[in-house]
Amino acid sequence: MRKSLCLLPALALALLCACGKADTKTLPTRTADLISTERQFTAPSDGDTIAIFDTSLGEVRAVLYPDAAPMAVYNFVGLARSGYYDNTIIWRSEYGFAVQGGDATGTGTDGSTIWSNNPYPLEADANLKHYAGALCAAFAAGGDVTGGNSQFYFVTALPDSVSTADQQAELTANGYTDAQVAAYAAVGGLPYLDNTDTVFGQVYQGMDVVDAMACVDTVKDEDGNDTFRPTEEAAITINSVTITTYPGPGADTADSGSNVG
Repeated sequence: MRKSLCLLPALALALLCACGKADTKTLPTRTADLISTERQFTAPSDGDTIAIFDTSLGEVRAVLYPDAAPMAVYNFVGLARSGYYDNTIIWRSEYGFAVQGGDATGTGTDGSTIWSNNPYPLEADANLKHYAGALCAAFAAGGDVTGGNSQFYFVTALPDSVSTADQQAELTANGYTDAQVAAYAAVGGLPYLDNTDTVFGQVYQGMDVVDAMACVDTVKDEDGNDTFRPTEEAAITINSVTITTYPGPGADTADSGSNVG
């Protein structure tokens, strides 16, 4: 995840400023009945690959997109099946932005891949965006390593984060379709990360759990700045990640069609 590289500078600044003002963390109210032609808001089909995150705060289910981001998905699936993510933590919790995990060291400075730990390249699909609930591969840049590894994040942008006419007009001016602009307006997101990080999945059940992850208490440094690292008492554990096919074990198919709430 890179906040410094912004394809939409004005919009990025507005979103980052909004996140920085979030002193009070409250669970957002998200729409459960969004009507959209966007892929990420279409209910998974029988047989689609899904990931089930069993966490200390509850269960999260996300559909994966191996056709659009094959390397990100294959790496994530391979690591999950090997148990790599078992008993790891969400090491970053930034309200209104994202929650991030996938580093077995728990520090956020390391990661692994199924390719002898070699990074994989960016896979930016024009039809997958950083809407709230997007499951994304964190993309490291700079130093000796550039590319994706085991780290991932869920977008937790607030529903009104792309709500102004100016923000939406900027998206249109940058080539976003009407459906994409409408989806960002309805659910929020981080459009300035589009084309800089890989979206490889979308939460369709348990977004309330993801939002709860973004609301935990976090550690302040000696200057009072937020480190976005959960306090020891608020630690979030990923017990396991199970890879299966939709609808998956124990799923209530009557309630599993919502991607945003």
